[in-house]
Amino acid sequence: MAAARFHPVHGANVRLDPSGTRATRVASFAHGLCFSREPLGPGQLFLVEIEEKEPGWCGHLRVGLTAHDPAGLRVPEYSLPDLASMGDTWVFAITRHHNRVAREGGEARVRGFLSEPYLRIEQVRVPRDKLVGRSRPGRYSHILDDLYKTNALPPTARRSRIGVLYAPRADGTADMHIVINGEDMGPSARNLPAARPLYAVIDVFASTKSVRVIQVEYGLPSLQTLCRLVIQKHIVHRLAMDGLDLPPLLKDFCKYE
Repeated sequence: MAAARFHPVHGANVRLDPSGTRATRVASFAHGLCFSREPLGPGQLFLVEIEEKEPGWCGHLRVGLTAHDPAGLRVPEYSLPDLASMGDTWVFAITRHHNRVAREGGEARVRGFLSEPYLRIEQVRVPRDKLVGRSRPGRYSHILDDLYKTNALPPTARRSRIGVLYAPRADGTADMHIVINGEDMGPSARNLPAARPLYAVIDVFASTKSVRVIQVEYGLPSLQTLCRLVIQKHIVHRLAMDGLDLPPLLKDFCKYE
């Protein structure tokens, strides 16, 4: 699967870095629309991390999918309502109180943060390895780690990781799911046309100033990843790993992203 990047067509106030993986809104609070460079495959998560915030604005990141090819699109000022009003677009604002959506047929059960290497969404399996950020090393970094693990970190906070995917259904349509800090929010939109190319929409809006694409690696978890999951389940604070009889590179892999 090709590396995830932003499309070269984007809002007027957006600047991309040379790699096409970081989008920064350089002026105003609008004209921050970005798209995935390629259409998403079924179950492919387009994941971004909030890197910079800009105080003074009301509103946060907006995320979704569109069936419009960005290459032929006159990019509007806003995803909501401008892009959404064009049809074949499903976008939601991420808020501080963006809660899990109740699933059909019963109450959803929240899995443990490190309980297994995959997040399961309908028939889709997404590797958990990159879904939750790691706080940078510091005296109180373990507090931020605990907030991530309990999904208590506000979705709009710096270092939050937010992604979007579509899960195909047997009738040929698809459900759109938003994933926030490793937790599936449930189907945000249903009956999407899965037969058409669907691009991720990331609106770097208002108080969100810069986001970075996080690469999600599919396939079997590596031995390193499996070792890290086991070690992290038995260690309360990352700095305690310094005392373990492990190779230095493995310690770093366990302690940091």
